[in-house]
Amino acid sequence: MPHPPIMSDMSELLDKVASYLPAEKVAFVQSALDYATRAHKGQSRRSGGPYIDHPVSAATYLADRSLDAPTIAAALLHDVIEDCGVSLDELRTEFGDEVARLVDGVTKLAKLDTLASDEVEPLRAADDAQAESVRKMLVAMAEDIRVVLIKLADRLHNMQTLGALPPARRVAISQETLDIYAPLAHRLGMGEIKWQLEDQAFRYLQPNQYRAISKLLASKRKEREAYVEQVTDVLSGELKRAGFEAEVTGRPKHIYGIYTKAQAYEAQGKQLKDIYDLFAVRVLVPTVQDCYGVLGVVHTLWRPVPGQFDDYIAGPKENLYQSLHTSVRSIGGLPVEVQVRTYDMHEVAEYGVASHWGYKEGVGPKSQRSDERMTWLRQLLDWQHEVSGTEEFLETVQTDVFRDQVFVYTPKNEIKELPAGATPIDFAYRIHTELGHRCIGAKVNGKLVSLDTQLHNGDNVEILTSSVARGPSLDWLNKHLGYIKTANARHAVRAWFRREERGVNVDRGRDLLKRELRRLSSRTDVKTIAGMFHFDSADDLYAAVGGGLVSMAQVAEHIAGTEPETPQPAPASAAADATTTGVTVLGVGDLLTRMAECCHPLPGDDITGYLTRTRGVTVHRADCTNLPSVGDRGRTVAVSWSPARTLFPVRLRVEAFDRVGLLHDITGATSAEHINIQGSRTDVSDEGVTVHFTAQVASLEQLSRLFSRLEGVRGVQSVTRELLRTPRRTAEAKAPRRRRKAEQGGGAAPHQA
Repeated sequence: MPHPPIMSDMSELLDKVASYLPAEKVAFVQSALDYATRAHKGQSRRSGGPYIDHPVSAATYLADRSLDAPTIAAALLHDVIEDCGVSLDELRTEFGDEVARLVDGVTKLAKLDTLASDEVEPLRAADDAQAESVRKMLVAMAEDIRVVLIKLADRLHNMQTLGALPPARRVAISQETLDIYAPLAHRLGMGEIKWQLEDQAFRYLQPNQYRAISKLLASKRKEREAYVEQVTDVLSGELKRAGFEAEVTGRPKHIYGIYTKAQAYEAQGKQLKDIYDLFAVRVLVPTVQDCYGVLGVVHTLWRPVPGQFDDYIAGPKENLYQSLHTSVRSIGGLPVEVQVRTYDMHEVAEYGVASHWGYKEGVGPKSQRSDERMTWLRQLLDWQHEVSGTEEFLETVQTDVFRDQVFVYTPKNEIKELPAGATPIDFAYRIHTELGHRCIGAKVNGKLVSLDTQLHNGDNVEILTSSVARGPSLDWLNKHLGYIKTANARHAVRAWFRREERGVNVDRGRDLLKRELRRLSSRTDVKTIAGMFHFDSADDLYAAVGGGLVSMAQVAEHIAGTEPETPQPAPASAAADATTTGVTVLGVGDLLTRMAECCHPLPGDDITGYLTRTRGVTVHRADCTNLPSVGDRGRTVAVSWSPARTLFPVRLRVEAFDRVGLLHDITGATSAEHINIQGSRTDVSDEGVTVHFTAQVASLEQLSRLFSRLEGVRGVQSVTRELLRTPRRTAEAKAPRRRRKAEQGGGAAPHQA
């Protein structure tokens, strides 16, 4: 039931504003608050509280960061145009052009927001609407960064009150927050709001994991706090004896950060509990010189952990984050992460670009350093003119913007910034497009490396080029092979292939697509695939594939009809568990199902179910040669793939030249995709070696990635998916004939399939 506005929240906002703004500015904010209160009078949120609580909460968050008066006023008024029927001209008359422009910018973003949509679908990278939303948001940032600061404050309060919405909308909004808003806050250096958004989104996206980590943190809170207090006391005393004025505190761990670290630990074979032994301490000091002095004291007091030191003061991150990070074996030999930074660095780390818009009396907004922070944005907006559509633009954002950076050196010791995971090819194209086109090899720190090698902070990279223009390889565009990670390099390679004649691209694309369909054993019609990508003809699809606009990974994803997922290791028994086949029997619900041994269907294949008498539903591929021989057609049922992930067996045939280490490399390529091999057989002949093995995969898309890896093994000639095409009769097929024979002859009861 609606309750009156909480006056204490309004008073708190005005008190905070009065602490750093002059009286006339406070009066301006007061007038905006009064106007918003009148405009939203009688409106309630889904949670039951008065609507005015929402803009007041957003404005209070910005006031905590000492934002200027127009920003606070715009935060209070950001919903009046959309929800209260107030015109932009009226707002301009009341509060001036600056506030009206900020409110208009936020309103335009809100119209594209999932929160404002009644039709909520999970976010997809290929969704034009979402891509256009991101494009407009970034353009708004370029025009006035305060628009996005208001939007982030708005999203934070919405996430804090998300529980009042229906489950489907909670999930969709949380996914959008994790995909766009949290990375955006990180890119702007706003660490505090980033972790709050991540934790709130994680709470609704994976509630079981969220509760498990929360419970574990709560159970160990006293033990953890006692240990951190002991460490801070010892370090504080040592720093005081060394003459440093330092503030030493325990650094809180955030639930989503613990979850992501747990995923990385599990990939290394470590236990989840190991993470909670990594305690964290932060040291704040007045000067940069003190930072390095404190670091010396820490390393003298406790032994540093090898390879766990980062100097982000000498080499700041692109979002201007600065700090010294080190891990040491502290009291009892437990690893403790120590961050050392100045008070100014801490303000930047927590509040990011907002700290540079903070109002200082007599000076106004101080945004000179924020210009440095927005260099990447200006570069991104230049790139948008080079890409063909919003999907490519979104790809650029996700790879080149919403990802951590690494800093590498040219042979002339110039520093270049690249997204984490970038390769020498990405580096070459970042230097110059022509250098990328002529790249044939690379040296990292003086050693020859493969072109798919991931670069790390501090690497010195030298590109080896051909004497004649040879152009890039189409393999570079195969995401499964890992040659290119930046959208900038990918656009350059695609542009090179687009310049080739259409006929060449059509022929190349036809060959590539036929090979992909053959190795996936897919009978999907080419025209159907062309329609999936919105092409008018098969030749248009072939040209796009041959020119690099459509990759084989995308083809596999569309055939499978699912989003690409990172495979997670699972026990072998999962594939054999008849209750977790990932298949839904339409119109029936939960029913025992199992995969047919004759055709081994995979998610993405067209499937049909056959209802047995005692073993539930057996799932066949729709084109399985055994289905036509099943006599009782009345027992076929409609089935579909359900969202549940599990593992499915698939038989593969690898033909290769014989050599020492071949089998080792094949199994290594399979393991790299976190795929388990159930069994294998090797046949040797004069022509070479044929390896037959059964792998457990989660989808056609993962199978396609496996094909790419296996084809990259030295000596491998071909990789194909094996199917049992002989028209042998299965138990389901034989059952009706046995039953009729028994009924006619009065013999024993029919064998039940």
